[in-house]
Amino acid sequence: MDIQVGDMIKLKKQHPCGSQEWQVLRVGADFRLKCAGCGHQIMIARKQVEKNIRDIKRGN
Repeated sequence: MDIQVGDMIKLKKQHPCGSQEWQVLRVGADFRLKCAGCGHQIMIARKQVEKNIRDIKRGN
């Protein structure tokens, strides 16, 4: 799966703030994602992101 820094991704489950959109800040074995709703940042394994992704909006 080709996900790059700056992309906006939509995941299956929503964040407690209500947003399903996340901005990709770091790509590697783990992803650093920033919630588009509240700005909360998380680190999550690549395997888990690829399993739960719904849509990719290309950034840059």
